Amino acid sequence: MNRGPFDGRAVITGAGKSQVGRRLGRTGLDLTLEAVTRAIADAGLDIDDVDGIASYPGPGVPDPGFSGAGIQEVRNALGLRSRWYVSSLETAGQIGPAIEACMAVTLGLADHVVVFRSVWESTAQAQAGGRGSVLFSGGDLPPHLEWSAPFGALSAANWLSMPTQRYMHEFGLTREQLGAIAVNARRNAGLNPDGIYRDPMTLADYLDARMISEPLCLYDCDVPCDGATAVVISRRDAAAGLPRHPLTVESVGPAMYERATWDQRTDLTTMAAHDSGAELWKNTSLTPADVDVAQLYDGFSFLTVMWLEALGFAEHGQVGKLIEGGERIALEGELPLNTSGGQLSGGRLHGMGFLHEACVQLWGEGGERQVGNDPDVAVVGVGGGPVAGSMLLSTR
Repeated sequence: MNRGPFDGRAVITGAGKSQVGRRLGRTGLDLTLEAVTRAIADAGLDIDDVDGIASYPGPGVPDPGFSGAGIQEVRNALGLRSRWYVSSLETAGQIGPAIEACMAVTLGLADHVVVFRSVWESTAQAQAGGRGSVLFSGGDLPPHLEWSAPFGALSAANWLSMPTQRYMHEFGLTREQLGAIAVNARRNAGLNPDGIYRDPMTLADYLDARMISEPLCLYDCDVPCDGATAVVISRRDAAAGLPRHPLTVESVGPAMYERATWDQRTDLTTMAAHDSGAELWKNTSLTPADVDVAQLYDGFSFLTVMWLEALGFAEHGQVGKLIEGGERIALEGELPLNTSGGQLSGGRLHGMGFLHEACVQLWGEGGERQVGNDPDVAVVGVGGGPVAGSMLLSTR
């Protein structure tokens, strides 16, 4: 059996999550420390055992709510003595630092690396008067806005609505099919005590919701919140004797074949998720048929469509048939999807939230939302538009 790029040596030994909610009024650092210390304790480690730390996005992000804390703040607060550390915005989506942590432990640069992602976007928006806290005001536009900003398309909903329309035009994806992703997320969030939106939602509710950027409606868009998630990535031989059954990182997909762009790919019905997915399966003997549960980015519902296709669960252009009606992606379906409610209803915890939930499911600790039949393999896909990263985990 192909043991993947890390030869079975990179494993996940613990996971932690802070309080999650809307406008909690807590600082980003406070939430981050809660998640990080819970992950370390969950792994059965002391803070002094942790010799590596990694996070996305690193310093210099103009929106304060987009980054709850940097690695140096966390190191200082906990007194970590780090043999290895990294934080970066230019990486394979928000899961990139976790991939780099796997490389670090495999090479022996660290024994146990805590990897975290934290946000306090909901509180930041409240402090900014209810609006987003970043506006573009003069100067050169970022490359991904050069072709859209002149037409007033400044929102990610605008950028995503265009490829969504193109995919619908080319392959016949319907709003009813797209709505199945949002309805499934709401059903799962209703079983998640930390979910932001837990009230039942029907397909009719989805179709009646106001448009944000056609064809994306309110329920196609994720929910800003405050919260943090963390995992501990360990070298397998350093994990001997720890209380948890380690989860093997079987493969990762950090690839980028084309430009980091929303609208300049060779095929506008594909995204960076397709590059990531192709690389993920090259380094493992596992296949999409082996996957028991999928945690796939849903910053907008169409990104989940892209991931389902990119990871080989449906042929190009045929995702609509997979998700139609929602039965196949439900908790009891053949491919349980976004079991915590994802970002559409569970809350926008970004990429590490999906990795955390994959760990919860493989350890059988999902409570009411736990999938049956003792899941053995989970796939995580993060980002998916201009940049993307993926990870394949197993209990084997």
